[in-house]
Amino acid sequence: MRGVCGGGRFISSMTAIMLSAGIAGCATTGRTTTGSIARSPARPVEQMNNLELAQAVRSYGLQYQKNPRDKPLALAYANVLAMTGRSDQALAVMRALAIAYPQDRQVLAAYGKSLASAGQFEAALDAVRRAQTPAYPDWKLLSAEGAILDQMGDTEPARTLYRRALEIQPGEPSVLSNLGISYMLAGDLKTAETHMRNAAAAPGADSRVRQNLALVVGLQGRFQEAETIARRELSPQQAEANIQYLRAMLAQQNSWNMLKDKPKS
Repeated sequence: MRGVCGGGRFISSMTAIMLSAGIAGCATTGRTTTGSIARSPARPVEQMNNLELAQAVRSYGLQYQKNPRDKPLALAYANVLAMTGRSDQALAVMRALAIAYPQDRQVLAAYGKSLASAGQFEAALDAVRRAQTPAYPDWKLLSAEGAILDQMGDTEPARTLYRRALEIQPGEPSVLSNLGISYMLAGDLKTAETHMRNAAAAPGADSRVRQNLALVVGLQGRFQEAETIARRELSPQQAEANIQYLRAMLAQQNSWNMLKDKPKS
């Protein structure tokens, strides 16, 4: 990677953001509506603070123990597990579900997400590609495959997939954000910001998209602007968590302090 983002360590540390903005588009969230509507949390899981996420994990876990073959429930449970850093447990839930529903596209896509979160990229690609129907390609799966390829260093094939996804779903914020992440991982922060801003301005953009925009703005040394973006439309607790996350990401490269202390022209 080039520029301020230099070094392979940053690519590894970007995996969590890549997954949240990319493959999450093909998996379910806490807003599952089929079969489990009464058990869904009151608001999207990506907007929950740590306490609410922990409560969701407990609630879903108790329900999952009673009926592990309930597809919407298992998908939602795996999602909240992943959001609380329990990738291995989320993968176990999804592996069991994939065995129970071996031909289900939604299950295979979410299984691919869990495999990628665990660093099993080849297996993740296989799961996502098996979920895809070449004659009627799913833009979410194209974006998911691109996100995995980006993490494997296959930049150009990944961007080709993102553009194919945008042909099917023009202006989709999660795909635009993934495209921006691809350029960010390559060190082209200006191009990355252009795509991220388009993503953040698109209808349906969520806090994960804005978090990615905040990160690329912060990497260019515009920290006050980055914090303003990260706090937008979030609870104070979630906004503060985002700020701390941004600082932690940048601190891995020691770029926060180096850029913040740089004399302004």
